[in-house]
Order: sequence, then structure tokens, then C-alpha cells
Amino acid sequence: EGCGLSNVQMSWGHDEYLYHLTKAYLPQPAQYMIRFHSFYAWHREGAYEYLLDDADRAMLPWVQKFNPYDLYSKNPDRPKLADLKPYYEDLMAKYLPATLQF
Repeated sequence: EGCGLSNVQMSWGHDEYLYHLTKAYLPQPAQYMIRFHSFYAWHREGAYEYLLDDADRAMLPWVQKFNPYDLYSKNPDRPKLADLKPYYEDLMAKYLPATLQF
């Protein structure tokens, strides 16, 4: 009880992978958004409250703010890479080094 989500053993996928690639470069709210946005039982249903620590409670609003952009941003029409690539290259250059360590 109260151990914090960072101390809970969970099954992870691409969210955890991206978290580990970027955690050294992004602020804590961004880390939580990446790592826990698919953990709906916590941020949508209010489950596992007894496991949370103060950091988890402070980060919950960030995860909830991010989630609609992930969950409801899917579009049946595939975007054109050439149109998006410059925007995302600039964004990555702003926040991440040219090479990420694995």
C-alpha cells in the first residue's frame, strides 16, 4: 500500500519501451504520460488507488490530459509522411539528442 506505481510489477509494451528511451530527456509529466497512458484501470476507472504515492497522484492529471490525444486521435486515412516529417524532426531535435541510448 502506498508504494507508488514505479514499484509495481506490470506487463509492459511499447509505452514502457518509449519511456525508457526518453526518460533521461523529458520532464516527469511527459514520462508519466508516455508510460501510463494505456493504464486505463488507473487513470480512467480509479482502480489501484491504494498503490499510489504522492508522485502518482500529482502526475494523474497530466496522464488524463494526454490520453484523449492518443486514444481519440486515430484517423482511418493514413497521413502523408512528407507532410509530417519536418514537424516531427524539429520537435525531436528540440527535446531529444540525435542518438538515443538503448
